[in-house]
Amino acid sequence: MSGKPLSQFFKAGDGLNLHALIQGEDTGAPPVVCLPGLTRPARDFVVIGSFLSSRTRRRAIAIDYRGRGGSDWDDDWTHYGFPTEFADILTVLEALKIESAIFIGLSRGGLHALTLAHTRPGLVKALVLNDIGPRLNPAGLVRIKDYIGRLPLLRDVDEAIAHYKNLMGASFPGVPDEHWRFYAQNSLNSTPERLRLSYDPQMARTMENFDPSAPLPDFWPQFEALQAPILALRGENSDILTPETHHQMAERNPLCQTHVVSGQGHAPLLLDYPTLDRIARFIEETEALV
Repeated sequence: MSGKPLSQFFKAGDGLNLHALIQGEDTGAPPVVCLPGLTRPARDFVVIGSFLSSRTRRRAIAIDYRGRGGSDWDDDWTHYGFPTEFADILTVLEALKIESAIFIGLSRGGLHALTLAHTRPGLVKALVLNDIGPRLNPAGLVRIKDYIGRLPLLRDVDEAIAHYKNLMGASFPGVPDEHWRFYAQNSLNSTPERLRLSYDPQMARTMENFDPSAPLPDFWPQFEALQAPILALRGENSDILTPETHHQMAERNPLCQTHVVSGQGHAPLLLDYPTLDRIARFIEETEALV
């Protein structure tokens, strides 16, 4: 495994500081760029970043969107949306002079990766979509809306682990205690008074008007047009990516491979060896195609 991830900061177009974690050496091979979920920090990818930088000999770069992790919070919550986040991602990629990369997108990050592959195909050499697809299940979005921005009083990591097990445990029966600890520590920041969310709670306002009965965006045209190799992961118990959509992804794009992460829901934590190995093998297969 490679060493400790290094923090690097970048200026967004409006002056906010954007943070990224970088692991491994620049060997000239296209790096792996990791894009987190809606409320998740870049440090979610520390384990897979270390694994891939060691096994595939390439840099791993995980980006914090504004309002998450080590990036600045925005005074205007309406900037916590796809257009601003997408511009911020491009800012970081351009600053690092990345012209081609393999993208791993977790949930929301997968939609950003899908958009990048569609609008800038030369940039995306291959992509791993973690529990996200061209069609979203509204039931999962309702669940997310119910918890985003909310946190009970938690004073230590053990209380946090118990909280997340209570919140998510039914969908993640296959997760060992050390992975729950990793997830809980990444989800929260420590203060003298209590543990606090690692993202701006104002992000909850972006889902205030979500109506599960209204039609959701359809990403099938973009997905079917992709010319890059795709690995689509699905948590066995996911309520965002249905088995039907997951199956159709392989049917509707011949470059798409699929993999189910047993004992996990939305979204797989990317900590278990079988999933890490599957992603590494996909990257190695991608390299063999060149």
